Amino acid sequence: MEVRLLLLSLAGSVLSVAAAGLFLVFPEKTRRQMVPCLVSYATGTLLGAAFLGMLPKALGMGAPALPVLAAALAGLFLFLGLEKTLLWRHCHTENCEVHSSAGIMITVGDALHNFMDGVLIGSAMLVSPALAFSSTLAVVAHEIPQETGDFAIMLSAGWSVKKAMAANIAASLATLPGAFGAYYLLDSFRPALPYVLAVSAASFIYIALADLIPAAHRHPKQGKPALQFLLGLAGVGTIAIFVLKH
Repeated sequence: MEVRLLLLSLAGSVLSVAAAGLFLVFPEKTRRQMVPCLVSYATGTLLGAAFLGMLPKALGMGAPALPVLAAALAGLFLFLGLEKTLLWRHCHTENCEVHSSAGIMITVGDALHNFMDGVLIGSAMLVSPALAFSSTLAVVAHEIPQETGDFAIMLSAGWSVKKAMAANIAASLATLPGAFGAYYLLDSFRPALPYVLAVSAASFIYIALADLIPAAHRHPKQGKPALQFLLGLAGVGTIAIFVLKH
């Protein structure tokens, strides 16, 4: 089980950075056309993982429904606070007005975000490998456009490719302590697991609704709306295949 957790954690961290680095090989015009599609698919995977995977599992673990849902609601406000104080929310564009001169803060925020992704993967692994896999898929789907945006912002701020890659890899490795810490600590205190899953689901819902969907609305001329809508449904469907069959 630990080997599976390690592989999923690496997939959710270093693999996402590597994929984002390869994505930058494409010309800027091509990236601008592809990013809205990636973001739409990521939105679907995040919402699918939250509503079809994590929340049903949390509610089915014997804890009272009201406290579990209250934990999810508290999680939404928690991530709102993190966004306002620690730049936890990430850009998906090279022309970000908030973070364009804050490469260090992007790295810090990215490390925190990846740590939370690790907690999500580790807690999901305690429930089932299928839930951990679908959660990791959702993490990878939204990390690729986010990491691509981070790369582009750092490069436009004057960072070298080597420095930007090193910073992103270092931040991505925060997934590992998050995953293994959650896996071992929550294994000793399983009554907390439904509430951790609820907060993890809240993180996915928050990213999708407060970050990805508004980003798509801010650039309505990029991409094709019908295609983006279908890709969002495809993201939900991908999660459903892995979650509902297990």
